[in-house]
Amino acid sequence: MVEKKIGLGSVIATGVGLVVASSCLLSLGIGAGSIGTPFIITMTIACIVNILTLLSVAELNSLMPNLTGGLAQFSLAGVGPFITIICMVGGYLLCNSLAGSVEGAVFGNTFSTMFSDYNIPSWVFTAVLVTFLMITNLNGVDVFIKVQDFVAYALIASLAIMGILGMLGIGTGEIVSQPAVVASDFKSVTGLCGLAFFLFVGGEYVIPLTKNCKNSKRDIPLGMILSMLIILVMQIFMVLGFKNYTQWDELAASTTPQILYGRMLLGPLGRYWMLVVTLLAAISSVNTIMNSLSYILMGMSKIELLPVFFQKTNKKGAPYVGIVLEAVFFLFFNITGLSSTDSISFMIAVLAILWMISYIVTNVDVLLLRRRLPNAPRNFKLPFGAMVPVLAILGSVYMIYSIDPSMEVKLSLYKIVGVTIAVLAIYSFLWIKLRVKKPLFKPYAIKEVMAMENELYLEYHKKAS
Repeated sequence: MVEKKIGLGSVIATGVGLVVASSCLLSLGIGAGSIGTPFIITMTIACIVNILTLLSVAELNSLMPNLTGGLAQFSLAGVGPFITIICMVGGYLLCNSLAGSVEGAVFGNTFSTMFSDYNIPSWVFTAVLVTFLMITNLNGVDVFIKVQDFVAYALIASLAIMGILGMLGIGTGEIVSQPAVVASDFKSVTGLCGLAFFLFVGGEYVIPLTKNCKNSKRDIPLGMILSMLIILVMQIFMVLGFKNYTQWDELAASTTPQILYGRMLLGPLGRYWMLVVTLLAAISSVNTIMNSLSYILMGMSKIELLPVFFQKTNKKGAPYVGIVLEAVFFLFFNITGLSSTDSISFMIAVLAILWMISYIVTNVDVLLLRRRLPNAPRNFKLPFGAMVPVLAILGSVYMIYSIDPSMEVKLSLYKIVGVTIAVLAIYSFLWIKLRVKKPLFKPYAIKEVMAMENELYLEYHKKAS
């Protein structure tokens, strides 16, 4: 049976799927409530920096196509196994696993509050969501895409409509009188770039879909860029809508700004509409994280950075070990209550820094591989030489610096990041020396990384040993 191929629309749906999440709606409310409409400038800067990184990802994908491990395999060929494990296992897999747990928690907390009369614990709602998405993902990429297409486009349409209604001032609620600008100085606008990073991170999650694309040469880079631009336009509408219907201080203080905005815009109808939006955002983000991470785990296992059992697939071709482990991880964090503690936002900031570090390494990979293999065939190549990856690196460094306006908080974040990297460095050193038995910093040849994608590679080397 020939596997059904997917088009540009499904690539965009996956790109939007992870990025537009309940936690992003929270970040959007905090940012807009803090400085008003100038947050649009902040979002645009963050969007541009992320697009630059995604262009680098697109070039790497064209140089090493059809790799399920994505950034991990690119970095293995760029900077070697030691740095790859630190950045990708710690700064990427851990970050996204916790992000999925948080999305499930936000979903559960929102529904538990809305139906508080029934006294149902929030983790019960989360468990229903995670179990449903685990079953859909175990049924293969085709079912995942069907769910993702519907949910992502319903989410985009809902937020765009709600934003346009508010922007044009045609909601049923009362228009508030307040200045459009709360703060517009350079420090205020650019100081929130670290927060705005959350609104656009994750577009590279479309990379594992390369094998399933009808026209991956066009659809992967175009899909990543269009998903970022669609999200930016949609969020600009929302910020302009916030200005007309919600007080900035109330918006910044709210834990569910989308529910507050919906109620102020359309009354009870808007409140329940935004409840549906929260449901769609949770399904979209958790669905994308669960599916994409399982394939990334499979890819990292193929290049010997993780245990071999992550390569196991079921009759539908789904990497069930990764899917089930991700679901268990999400449920554990929610049932134990860890994902609803006050410290979770702080931990997300820590993991976001690690995520940005992995983006920096990805851009370094482009520079290194261009220097080593200037004439290697690439069906997509960045224009302007090294300018794009260098600008992306500088932008990511600045967003790390501006992750929080308080220097005390920033130093605390940096300290935890440093300890995390140190622990991961020990794990990476031991794994490479005892299991992989290869030089720590010697990059793999591209042909070897691509050969590792074949299931016969590991079997051959076992026999050779």
